[in-house]
Amino acid sequence: MVHLFHRSRNHPKEPEPALTPVPEKPVQEDSDSASSPEQLIHDAARRSNPGNPGTPMLADMPGSMPASEEQFMVLPEPEVSALSLDGKHGAKIRYTYYPAAPASSLGHNNRFSQTLIVFLNGLMLPRSSWDASISAFLEKRIKAGLPYPALLSYDRYGQGDSDRDPGDVDPPPCHGHDIMSAVRDLRQFTLQIWKEHLQKSSPTQSPCLVFVCNSIGCAIARLFTQTYPGTVVGMMFLDSIMANSDYTSIWPDPDAPGFDPQTLPGDVTVEQVRETRERYRSMFHPDVPNMEGLSRRNLATLLPDADGPKLEGWGGSGPYLTVVGHDWETFAEQSYLGSVHTPKVLTMTYANPTWQAYNSALTKITDEGRAIGPLIAINCGHFIQKDGPKFVSDELTSLLDRVVNRVEQVSERTPELRREMVRHSTDYGFQKQTAIESYGGDI
Repeated sequence: MVHLFHRSRNHPKEPEPALTPVPEKPVQEDSDSASSPEQLIHDAARRSNPGNPGTPMLADMPGSMPASEEQFMVLPEPEVSALSLDGKHGAKIRYTYYPAAPASSLGHNNRFSQTLIVFLNGLMLPRSSWDASISAFLEKRIKAGLPYPALLSYDRYGQGDSDRDPGDVDPPPCHGHDIMSAVRDLRQFTLQIWKEHLQKSSPTQSPCLVFVCNSIGCAIARLFTQTYPGTVVGMMFLDSIMANSDYTSIWPDPDAPGFDPQTLPGDVTVEQVRETRERYRSMFHPDVPNMEGLSRRNLATLLPDADGPKLEGWGGSGPYLTVVGHDWETFAEQSYLGSVHTPKVLTMTYANPTWQAYNSALTKITDEGRAIGPLIAINCGHFIQKDGPKFVSDELTSLLDRVVNRVEQVSERTPELRREMVRHSTDYGFQKQTAIESYGGDI
């Protein structure tokens, strides 16, 4: 996977204390006490404890630690298990959990030890879709001698290996429960994981969360951060669902009064547009039920705007955010070859610009200077973690680095990022001035 954007140099930083858990902030209550200052959670110190000499070797890598230390490192073994949420006994959620790098292997405390990265699925792919991205991330951290946080992927109720939501009455496909139910389940799930794995002595306190999300998982992350302020330090949105869209009105309506067929691109016929609208309505409209039982009927009401509300993250500031969109050509090709069989010119003319505009607006849901994007995941369709696991690994590393280096790295990258996005957008047929207005600022 070729990355579109160049990395800026890192600035040396003085060591700062690790992030530590804070008492849960009451929901929908005003608080007169100021939030604790945000603290750094990253430490780039090399490993000093070579560990068990009988463990397998990792391959050499330029710039990595000496072979005498590197040869004893191994990728951690995940815990693949299940648990029942308090209040929903009898129904199991299956998950895969990687513990944080142990202090004994680092030779010093792991400043990520109080942090949990949670991978949030879309509707179509289960937690196993994150396996390659997680492996690439862990291998990169271990080869570089860097600490890493705990990582958690899971199947929501009705997904993958997990049981159905016990509150769902109708058999799937159905509208058994809404997205706020999934948000509350995620909250309870992370607290129970925290209690069991991360902070057994303080089960009422919250971990410092980083969300890596695809599709509807991005909407879950937004609503979670909005509902439980002060708990999330970073988020990466991978081709977010357009939460306020019915996925039908993004296409021209040939049956609307005053429709002009001459406005259609290329050789597209009125019948092709009508068929595209109907396929998207039958597959993606919020009224369509799914096997998970997760209803999207009230999603546009819960998240009516792409650019708001602004979110409060860990320490009272907005969370760090990376917004990523699909590759236009790849998505158009996959849409044509897939079940929707959408003519590529229609996807390029209507769906892609609409989605890009939504992704651009998402960068406004956090504080100024804390969001980058929308980046383009080259050669990736909607399921970016499936098509580009190395891209996801690299961007997750970048997100953690931004938490460490704060605004300096973001502001340094922004002009270059804008130039690249304008170039990429004009490659897809946008006028340059339109692209500049879309991404903001002078270049």
